[in-house]
Amino acid sequence: MLFQLSRVEIMGILHLKWASSGSSMVVFHKERASASCRRVRHGVIVATGPATEAPLKVNQPLTKYDLINYFASGCKPKDEWRIGTEHEKFGFEFETLRPIKYKQIAALLNGIAARFEWEKLMEGDNIIGLKKASPSSFIILFIYKINNAFIGRGNRSISLEPGGQFELSGTPFKTLHQTCDELNSHLYQAKTVGEEMGIGFLGLGFQPKWKPQDIPRVPKVRYNIMQNYFNNNGLPQVEALLMTCSVQVNLDYSSEADMIKKMRTGLTLQPLAAAMFANSPFSGGIPSGYLSIRSYKVNQVDKRRTGMLPFVFDDTFGFEQYVDYALDVPMMFVYRENKYIDCGGMSFRDFMAGKLPAIPGQVPTLSDWENHLTTIFPEVRLKRYMEMRGADGGTSDMLCALPAFWVGLLYDEVSLHNALDMIVHWTPEERQNLRNMVPMTGLRTPFQGRLLRHVAEDVLQWAKDGLDRRGLNESSFLDPLKDVVGTGLTPADRLLDMFHNTWENSVDPVFRERCY
Repeated sequence: MLFQLSRVEIMGILHLKWASSGSSMVVFHKERASASCRRVRHGVIVATGPATEAPLKVNQPLTKYDLINYFASGCKPKDEWRIGTEHEKFGFEFETLRPIKYKQIAALLNGIAARFEWEKLMEGDNIIGLKKASPSSFIILFIYKINNAFIGRGNRSISLEPGGQFELSGTPFKTLHQTCDELNSHLYQAKTVGEEMGIGFLGLGFQPKWKPQDIPRVPKVRYNIMQNYFNNNGLPQVEALLMTCSVQVNLDYSSEADMIKKMRTGLTLQPLAAAMFANSPFSGGIPSGYLSIRSYKVNQVDKRRTGMLPFVFDDTFGFEQYVDYALDVPMMFVYRENKYIDCGGMSFRDFMAGKLPAIPGQVPTLSDWENHLTTIFPEVRLKRYMEMRGADGGTSDMLCALPAFWVGLLYDEVSLHNALDMIVHWTPEERQNLRNMVPMTGLRTPFQGRLLRHVAEDVLQWAKDGLDRRGLNESSFLDPLKDVVGTGLTPADRLLDMFHNTWENSVDPVFRERCY
């Protein structure tokens, strides 16, 4: 069955509503006080998942309204909201603790593919990932087509980050039980093959022992282009690319108004999540001075494509304003005929006018737009779903706690409004100062006359209440966070205590302590 969006505008707010239909859907254009709609042919939309790999030709150039409609097409009714969890981890040799080389990574991917029936993803002769069709009972499939450009998501995948970090991009599931089961199944498969090769996986937010020159590079042209781009902007940006691991959850929205509420809440409370999940206190084999050096390093990356997005809190914010922001973020590459073309620093606006110097006369597809969005790294990233991106990678129970926290807070109307009521008077300076301080001081960060830990107590209770109201017995996934907030000790605090009092000032035992 296909679905159709219907348009209702009440008091200046655009409301998007789904209804069953035939073979097309209505997509909206909103410009200031007026809005219009047009009908487009159908194609494919699937809930939360990885980006499209290759663009297709279009019959006519994209317009700004097409880009706005891209985000509007992500609107889903609440009973179709899903939970997509992604997490990264470091592979290392048991014997030497060194990062695994690409040759070992390739053997690992081939082993998982052979034993557990994954399909290989290749770039030339190099294996660069795996994918597997999601169970059909868990996929919500929609049809969408615009200018002959098909966009589909729904497979789970294993991919490689630039420094060989091993990433699972999970299936969009309905419950936390499902997403956590998938995560544990993935860890079982990776460990089963890895242990036979003398390879372990480390659940930390930052490479604790080795330096950038020790990190093997993944042979992906896309990453070569990205690294060259970041090399021009200093070492912290390269370290953020090669030496960090995070966990994120991808969540849905029902309308533009719902997206705005979730974006504002997610951005404001992302530093609180970073504090609770802080799990990267080491760098170069010693304490770094930070509880989350990953969070600190990410905060140093190109300010045009990272950060807290102050414009989200403007009264005029909506899909159109996010499009304007993304259009102004410099491009990194385009993908044509199975090749990545370096477009570092060039303008997507020029691309839309057919004036991209690297490929003059060509205009973008929606796949180009989607690929461009993957090179933007704010604390909350908007696609046709929303990515909560502020947390360090960690132990398996913490990986499950991250989606539980955000689902309880953002998927429950009461909890979401409690959070909005709390943050409504926070100033831009307070939000940014919190973001700047949390990597070093975590839950001990002073905020509005109390510690951030005490703010976390309230927010965590709202998250639990939200999960309880879902009625799916999911609140136990928050238990690790109850311990963190109750004691005020983050995972990083506990690691530092062991470093000084048990490990005799050696970082090597962390590979055992945080090995999955």
